[in-house]
Amino acid sequence: MEVFAALIPSIGVGLLFYFAIRAILRADRNERAALARMDREAAAAAAAAERKDAGVQKDPPND
Repeated sequence: MEVFAALIPSIGVGLLFYFAIRAILRADRNERAALARMDREAAAAAAAAERKDAGVQKDPPND
């Protein structure tokens, strides 16, 4: 029984470490997904703007 009592602090620290690392990894995964979503939306908006600009006739430059 004394052995288990001696292991309790180490197990507690191990569990705290596990949950801290898990939280960090989840936050990183969510941030990467959000950045990828923002990049896709920006690319789609740029493509839409390019399509819109391609359909508009621009005035020739006045020299």
